[in-house]
Amino acid sequence: MIFILLRQIVPKMAPSDAEIAMLKELALAAYAPETDHSRELQVKNDMIDDITVADGAVDVRGRPSIKSRTGNWKACWPIFGCEVCERVAFYAISSNLVIYLTTVLHEDISVSARNVNNWSGTTFLTPLIGAFIADACLGRYLTLGTFLCGYFLALTFVTMSVTLPVLKPPECKELTSALTKLCPPATKLQRGFFYFALYLMAMGAGGIKSCVTAFAGDQFDITDPVEAKRKMSFPNWWFVSISFGTMLSVSLLVYAQDTIGWSWGYGIPTGIAGLATLIFFIGTPLYRTHHIRGGSPFTRVAQVLVSAARNWRVSVPTNPELLYELDDKEALTQAHGKLRRHTSGLLFLDKAATVQVMEHECVFRFEEVIKPDPWRLCTVTQVEEVKLLVRMLPIWVTNLMFSAVFAQVGTLFLNQGTTLNRKMGPSFQIPAASMPLFVTLTICIFLPLYDKFFVSAVRRITGDKRGLTMLQRIGVGQVISTLSITVAAFVEMKRLRLAHSLGKDYVGPLPMTIFWLLPQYMLTGICEVFLSVGQMEFFLDQAPESMRSLGNALYLSTVAVGSFLSSLLVSIVTNITYDSNGGWIGNNLNESHMDYFYWLLAGLSLLNLLFYTFFSKRYTYKDCNKADGSRRSPESPSSDSSGTLQSGHCLTVPNAVAPLGYKELK
Repeated sequence: MIFILLRQIVPKMAPSDAEIAMLKELALAAYAPETDHSRELQVKNDMIDDITVADGAVDVRGRPSIKSRTGNWKACWPIFGCEVCERVAFYAISSNLVIYLTTVLHEDISVSARNVNNWSGTTFLTPLIGAFIADACLGRYLTLGTFLCGYFLALTFVTMSVTLPVLKPPECKELTSALTKLCPPATKLQRGFFYFALYLMAMGAGGIKSCVTAFAGDQFDITDPVEAKRKMSFPNWWFVSISFGTMLSVSLLVYAQDTIGWSWGYGIPTGIAGLATLIFFIGTPLYRTHHIRGGSPFTRVAQVLVSAARNWRVSVPTNPELLYELDDKEALTQAHGKLRRHTSGLLFLDKAATVQVMEHECVFRFEEVIKPDPWRLCTVTQVEEVKLLVRMLPIWVTNLMFSAVFAQVGTLFLNQGTTLNRKMGPSFQIPAASMPLFVTLTICIFLPLYDKFFVSAVRRITGDKRGLTMLQRIGVGQVISTLSITVAAFVEMKRLRLAHSLGKDYVGPLPMTIFWLLPQYMLTGICEVFLSVGQMEFFLDQAPESMRSLGNALYLSTVAVGSFLSSLLVSIVTNITYDSNGGWIGNNLNESHMDYFYWLLAGLSLLNLLFYTFFSKRYTYKDCNKADGSRRSPESPSSDSSGTLQSGHCLTVPNAVAPLGYKELK
């Protein structure tokens, strides 16, 4: 096709207006009436099929993406595979990691819990690095591909560490309640290589987690009502899909670790990661990408803060029209083509966009010749983006306590389960690390019910198209989180009463079924449906359009900082309460008082809920109608979580070329 050949000639970037005009002229000349009519008809049909995506998306080689051949769900499946693979590998290791550290590397329970929390926190903190690399350097596609390869390499090292005898200490011959006293400790080489592999895996996860959701979102054209509806409905189903990956890990793979061995238990997810990496690269022709505009979000935020600090003596004008802003034409090459209007509040940041009197004429009369220093003068749009992030910070902080509570699922909840009767029938014994399976089962059952029935029922009461607003959904999740850790405290009190009644000399699992832990696991799953999905929607929806990777990283960083908070609490409690029995969290859980620690978490969760309620009531949602002004497309739809189109959420047309097809050329 001549038209496609012409598009191969243009540089590997989104075509300019001049290039589009040239393509139109050449195409019209190529299909003049005197040419063969059958050939002309065939070319017309091909050109109609080859309409490019209207939101400016390009393929990985920089050419305009063809709507019928790229994006949509067919491109999402390989990307989904990346995240499912990452979840399979992460939970296959993290679900049973505390058991490996205590039984193979012979660490104390409190030390192993702290190390698991630190590693888990790092895994969810590295997306900030991945977001920076994606937005400032490589873009989402290259970042995903590079970090997937690193993730596969890290998993290979982890498998080597649990397989090769030289990389793990000898097995214990006699096991009692004090494992570390009778078992040889791991050498520095063995511990060093294992933790090196774990933290290399954390780095790989950072590039995957920061980009995979945003890259999947790039596959939908937000200017197309049909694709926009699909994009807004996919967060719930995205969460269901990754929950199935988690379910595979905490059931089959954890069982393989307990019955077959660590080598198979870690080797299988390594193979899955390699297969997912291969599938991701095979799907390359299907992907849509977007050019990076405006640089790294971290740089843009830093510029506003530095400019505001430098101009701290400057008075902010009462008329916001006097603040510095790009004109409409120049805005098309900055910040995804969106201008944000000035808002009241956080006036100190407005100093970054305040033009000093002596510079006013230079900036406004000769700005085409002399560009202002972005570290001394920023645009109103850039300042408003930082204001959005600052307003989100109280919500971010008051969500950390949930992550600290959720961290107990893979640590202390697991230690609880190892002391109970885990038999199911005469011969089968459920692994303690498989109990989180009930968290994911609850999510997979309850989330579709929420999307199908709960939203429509609550919508009749609240009048909100989402049923609950994003902050209301998070608040309900925080209430359930507090309830789940309270239930865990009551169950632990019952377990301790039984252990004390049997005496200190009793050895073996307590005559209490592990399914007493089921309520706290299921409540945690219901909490995830409300809180985790609500967090993901909130941070992606309320983050500035030019900082979507940063918004996703903010969501993931709540898990990271929450895990570090849990680790800090464990360390403080262990040091303060340590006695001859090990304190609240000792190696012998039957002599410890882990229920006190749970009550501490419940009290902190309740206090945190009060602060969250205070800040959420004062939070103002991003008003797209006012913020984007004339930049908002009047025909751009949005939808609620069930896919129903609604107003009040902004879907804008980024810097893009119009769909280019035969009808336009004609």
